[in-house]
Amino acid sequence: MMSGKIKFAVVGCGHIGKRHAEMVHRNEECELVALVDVKDQSQLGIEQYQDVPFFNSLEDFLASGIETDVVNIATPNGFHFDQAHKVIASGKHVVVEKPMALNKQNAEKLIFEALHKHKHIFAVMQNRYSPPSVWLKELLESGKLGKIFMVQINCYWNRDDRYYKPESWHGKGDLDGGTLFTQFSHFIDLMYWYFGDITNIQAKFADFNHKDLTDFEDSGFISFDFVDGGMGSLNYSTSVWDKNLESSITVIAENGSVKVGGQYMNEVEHCHIKDYEMPELAPTNPGNDYGAYKGSAANHHYVIENIADVLNGRAPISTNALEGLKVVDIIERIYALKEGDKK
Repeated sequence: MMSGKIKFAVVGCGHIGKRHAEMVHRNEECELVALVDVKDQSQLGIEQYQDVPFFNSLEDFLASGIETDVVNIATPNGFHFDQAHKVIASGKHVVVEKPMALNKQNAEKLIFEALHKHKHIFAVMQNRYSPPSVWLKELLESGKLGKIFMVQINCYWNRDDRYYKPESWHGKGDLDGGTLFTQFSHFIDLMYWYFGDITNIQAKFADFNHKDLTDFEDSGFISFDFVDGGMGSLNYSTSVWDKNLESSITVIAENGSVKVGGQYMNEVEHCHIKDYEMPELAPTNPGNDYGAYKGSAANHHYVIENIADVLNGRAPISTNALEGLKVVDIIERIYALKEGDKK
């Protein structure tokens, strides 16, 4: 149990970092004690936090001695491992935006260090909290669908030069990691949460219109088997013209079929199951709007609430470090087939 408010620091004050700061600030059990970003404070649009100590590096913040319980990492993907490792080594809990790391080996190192330090790693996969996600998880666990035959996940988004700007870390191989890491890891997390691990992976990749924008593919067809039974596919692209098309999951099973669609799996589009009536779901939060782009569902307040629940002994972690590791592992295994694709 925590005595007093849980003290948070946020590293990275871009769109996502600001959202973390806002959710901490709004939560009565939490307190924002520091903000960290390499940019000058005046450039970041964080005027409402003038009274919160600001640092230009994680190292300066950790050396400051400010009492902190949890550090939220919301920096470019390529920095997640190193920064999270430093936070854990300093004896603090860490919240890591997706992905936890850009390879399985580094994710395992974080878990190893956290176990030694008796600290928690909270992996951020906020799409699990949307009402259709919760409903589908409960439906699958109820067994009402029977055996799972086939699962198809389609992620078709627009990411063009409005998103992949020359000065941005997006699209850079070492900082971004690839389309599956930055754009679609939330949906791979949902797939793993629903159906477990995959095997017998086959893949085909293409770069249709991002050759001058990114260091990696913009599209892929992935097929696989689920370890627990059934076959699946993941089809994705960021080459859609002008705006996002969909993120959907279709489940064909023994006793029925389900499709959850919308821009980020936020609408139940089809439900036809033997002896089952679809309940009315709570409305889904609108997505995060980053200028011309919509990202994942806007559920970060649930992430902060879960951290407060965990540290006060009221609940388990909603997305634990091993689940964060599995998402990295699955993406790494898919991308390992890129070399074979070139042959």
